[in-house]
Amino acid sequence: FSKRDCENYALQMSQLAFNDESEKAMVAKVFNSAIEMLSEEDKNLPQIQHILPLLRRGIGVHHSGLLPILKETIEILFQEGLIKVLFATETFSIGLNMPAKTVVFTSVRKFDGVSQRWVTPSEFIQMSGRAGRRGLDERGIVIMMIDEKMEPAVAKEIVRGEQDKLNSAFYLGYNMILNLMRVEGISPEFMLERCFYQFQNTASVSGLEKELSELESQRASLQIEDESTIREYYDLRQQIDTYTRDMREVITHPNYCLQFMQSGRLVKIKYKDYDFGWGAVVNFTPRRAPKGQKQDWSPQQSYVIDVVFEVAKDANFATQATQDLPEGVRPPAPGEKGKTEVVPVLLSCIESIGHLRIFLPKDLRPADERSKVRKMLEEVKRRFPDGIAVLDPIENMGITDDSFKKLLRKIEVLESRLLSNPLHNSPRLPDLYDQYAAKVELGAKIKAVKKQIGDALSIMQLDELKCRKRVLRRLGFINDSDVVQLKARVACEISTGDELVLSELLFSKFFNDLTPEQCAASLSCFIFEEKTQEAPALKEELAKPFREIQAQARIVAKISQESKLPVNEDEYLATFKHQLMEVVFAWSKGASFAEICKMTDVYEGSLIRLFRRLEELLRQIAQAAKVMGSEDLEQKFETALSKVRRDIVAAQSLYLR
Repeated sequence: FSKRDCENYALQMSQLAFNDESEKAMVAKVFNSAIEMLSEEDKNLPQIQHILPLLRRGIGVHHSGLLPILKETIEILFQEGLIKVLFATETFSIGLNMPAKTVVFTSVRKFDGVSQRWVTPSEFIQMSGRAGRRGLDERGIVIMMIDEKMEPAVAKEIVRGEQDKLNSAFYLGYNMILNLMRVEGISPEFMLERCFYQFQNTASVSGLEKELSELESQRASLQIEDESTIREYYDLRQQIDTYTRDMREVITHPNYCLQFMQSGRLVKIKYKDYDFGWGAVVNFTPRRAPKGQKQDWSPQQSYVIDVVFEVAKDANFATQATQDLPEGVRPPAPGEKGKTEVVPVLLSCIESIGHLRIFLPKDLRPADERSKVRKMLEEVKRRFPDGIAVLDPIENMGITDDSFKKLLRKIEVLESRLLSNPLHNSPRLPDLYDQYAAKVELGAKIKAVKKQIGDALSIMQLDELKCRKRVLRRLGFINDSDVVQLKARVACEISTGDELVLSELLFSKFFNDLTPEQCAASLSCFIFEEKTQEAPALKEELAKPFREIQAQARIVAKISQESKLPVNEDEYLATFKHQLMEVVFAWSKGASFAEICKMTDVYEGSLIRLFRRLEELLRQIAQAAKVMGSEDLEQKFETALSKVRRDIVAAQSLYLR
């Protein structure tokens, strides 16, 4: 999943040869034929010179950083069986249908732009599906190289998990809105009603209505005795549970409870419906986030407490806490004999902290030692049949906050009301409570299904459309009657870059005083998307245009925020990247491709892709200038286009020859 890894692995195998002499000669012939259209200087580019020796040996590399002409050559060689080993990123294994005898995953984690994560079942199926060539192989072989610890459940999910559903990726952009608004007899709302995104939501309505009917009939059939009395009892119980959870959050805050997490301290463990009863603290440690992930936890989730307590006999779990309670841990079923284990839990799993401490053996790894702890816990319970005394949050733990004291008083008042309820000591209470709880749950489901039906029938993204129209009115692209203005007709021509900012720059005469080279360099800010470590200091002739671009983008971001669109100004400004302005400026001035490659750490293939997108944007901007009626600007952009489109950038695809 890394470009650099692809190249490093290929270089490590550079002493091996998989092709015979005739195949080596054929590779050289195909390669030289492919690059014959290039100039002598471009033929001597390091990437072109270094790849041929590997290709002759039957070893290839394929990733987005390669020159397009090299990628196409390698694809042709691979199809012809002249490349025996290909190191490729997922762009090849997912995007191109080129089967192989064997597929090897050198890693099963990838960076998705946010964090390092395991590959999804869909990605695995798509890539591993390349193994096995129709008509040549009886079976395909897939090898996963596991370079770090992986839980069995994770491996099972990757290999046998469900594929991602095919969902619409419909995006409501300004270019689309304006193009629809200027056509008579059609509107953005008309488009939203008929798009696949809307269809997917509306298609579920018939099933939801059937589900709603079944739920309502179930609720109607539930007839409960003394319903008003049990309703009051249920509501009181729910309020007490809510306030108790709030109290528990305070008690388990590290500031108050960590000082009591000594070895042997008795704590009661409860997580959701799992009540494990009392256990003994072994030790505690601060929780650390995996590499590449942020620590986005509550205070109660920031410490891992190792607690020894009884779990189900078949419990199998990780030794490191990645969630409140490790997956696979559950209490023994009634009448079932469990086993005593040291389980890593988070503070949020502690329901109560006991007054007592017991003596723990130094080494709890042997089962005999853990068995001693279980006997000690049983002895404590035998000696205190009325329950183990817990630490008082105010007197023992020193929680003197006024809001906490009010919380305790609320719980006391509600508990006294609960005790005075006529059904409190009634033998019918458990059955009536369960019946009413089931009825409440049905009511919640009915409410949720009704909301789903309402959402499905309403036009999706309609609120977003209204906000975007508000932005367009504020900027003068449309009037109060939603009639498109000249600015809008100009913006309709631009789809490769930010149409709002570019249109504003055109009308503010930003490009009028720039040279064609400066225009090309400035437009590169709108299309460069890759991350680079470089942050070059721009010359004033480029720094001034970039400052103006940022100023205009800041205005658009502010208006978007005022129009209730979720736009973060800093993130929005960060999309306009200046890192390749100097490179594009030098290329437009006539520098060779080899010279501009030395100016940046961006891969050669990424540079070619940038220039080709820049060509497209220059054509659109030239057409936008024509719509404005500015022949001078149109000519300027045409000149910039001719300066960008030359040499290796203009090389024709091998598939089109």
